[in-house]
Amino acid sequence: MLWGTAGTAGLLVAGVDPVSLAAARLVIGGLVLAIAAGPAMRSAASRRIGAPPQVSLRIGTPPAWLRTGFPAAASLRLGTLLPAAVAVAAYQLCYFAAVSRTGVAIGTVVAIGSGPVFTGLLSWMLDRVPPTRRWAGATAVAITGCAVLTGGGGEARADGILLALLGGLLYAFYAVTAARVISGGASSDAVMGVMFGGAAVVMVPVLLWTGTGWLAEPRGLLTALYLGCATTALAYFLYGRGLRTTPVATAATLALAEPAVAALLGVAVLGERLTLVSAAGLFLLGASLVAVALPERAGRTAGDAVPVAQ
Repeated sequence: MLWGTAGTAGLLVAGVDPVSLAAARLVIGGLVLAIAAGPAMRSAASRRIGAPPQVSLRIGTPPAWLRTGFPAAASLRLGTLLPAAVAVAAYQLCYFAAVSRTGVAIGTVVAIGSGPVFTGLLSWMLDRVPPTRRWAGATAVAITGCAVLTGGGGEARADGILLALLGGLLYAFYAVTAARVISGGASSDAVMGVMFGGAAVVMVPVLLWTGTGWLAEPRGLLTALYLGCATTALAYFLYGRGLRTTPVATAATLALAEPAVAALLGVAVLGERLTLVSAAGLFLLGASLVAVALPERAGRTAGDAVPVAQ
């Protein structure tokens, strides 16, 4: 829900480069999250969690982690999260590059909609537990509802769609990486602090390159602070806590609530109107999120691929 407020909040500052806005959001949110998670990060760094998996370089022989999945997440160092931190920053750049080429509607649907699919596939590949039919069906309906809700405006350019798909894959990568480290016993606060603190450092040059003059205005500064503190720091703090007991594939599908919240805020705050088709998409999206959130009655779920830490 917090992610869904970002679009409406961003409209409070007119004429600002969206990439600059996203960079400021990530820099502020990442730094706040890293500072708040400081004690947990120091505690995690003081413990030796084990060595990262070794990668086989023999031609024709898949790496051990690809054949059998990562070893127990407890054996991963927090340093494993550094590539995930780069992925967090790269996701932002891929998303806005995709939107600039293929339009907001198509870019958003492909990037956000492909995230749960890639997450489920990565969990399946690494943990050898296939997704349930209900998860797969609910996720498919949610993506359809998202597509109907956001409309089909834009030009379906191949380069834009590929960039959006890359963004979805990057999201899946950092979500699954975080879930596996958390499931191994690492503090969710420390995991998110490392990931987003690192992403903030990566995005500082992007923010400086795109310009920071708009931050000198009160409205611009307040908007950036809200986007950073609420829609990034607080949102991912809660997301990390949720990953302690929620399967990462389920969490990725639940993240599709973002466009639904954005649409409802557009009606309530901006005076926009939902067409009958958009309302049908919103209904499909909401119903599928309820379906995927309900626990399975029996058997293993798609998320059983990731053990949970209490």
